Amino acid sequence: MKYIDIHCHLQFPEYDADREEVIARAQKEGIGIINVGTDVQMSTKAIELAERYENMWATVAIHPNHTKETFDLSVLAEMAKHPKVVAIGECGLDYFRSSQEDFERQKEVFIQHIKLANKVDKPIMLHVRSGKGNEAGNGANDLNAYTDALRILKEYAKVRANFHFFTGTQENLDEIIGMNGTVSFNGVVTFARSYDAVLKSAPIDRIMSETDA
Repeated sequence: MKYIDIHCHLQFPEYDADREEVIARAQKEGIGIINVGTDVQMSTKAIELAERYENMWATVAIHPNHTKETFDLSVLAEMAKHPKVVAIGECGLDYFRSSQEDFERQKEVFIQHIKLANKVDKPIMLHVRSGKGNEAGNGANDLNAYTDALRILKEYAKVRANFHFFTGTQENLDEIIGMNGTVSFNGVVTFARSYDAVLKSAPIDRIMSETDA
């Protein structure tokens, strides 16, 4: 195995038409894949793929954008015990697509995920996205989800965490490195120049690689 894509979503319906072809191509090139769960259904499907293929693993979680939905976290707790489940996620905070009234619920569910990760002793795969004012539609000009996520992690987490698709500040990165965390950047960095300075400052042993499918 030459490479592991730590954050993929081949279980998503967008891959129904060519999933087998994509997996075959990846396996031919020696690429391992971690398919990341976003709700109970997608977590289940990620495990099913991991069971079928060598060099494929799964994570399980409720994505922060799904925390308003009804779900049973005890179901995920059972999934988390599976030997091919390598992390809890993607979980965290999303202030971009949410309104302020949703933030407290996201924090509550995030803490539940952290406690689950502690219990099964598996790392956390994080989705953290800050508010962008009018783009978010909620006036969240100064809402830094990284600040809140890091504070919560420091209080509750006993395991390592990876910040998937990191878009935080240099200060956020320094704090993540200080708590022995990792970051990953997806294909956006091939054309967006706003991440260059932060990316270059990250220690190479703290950078994970991903495509986000």
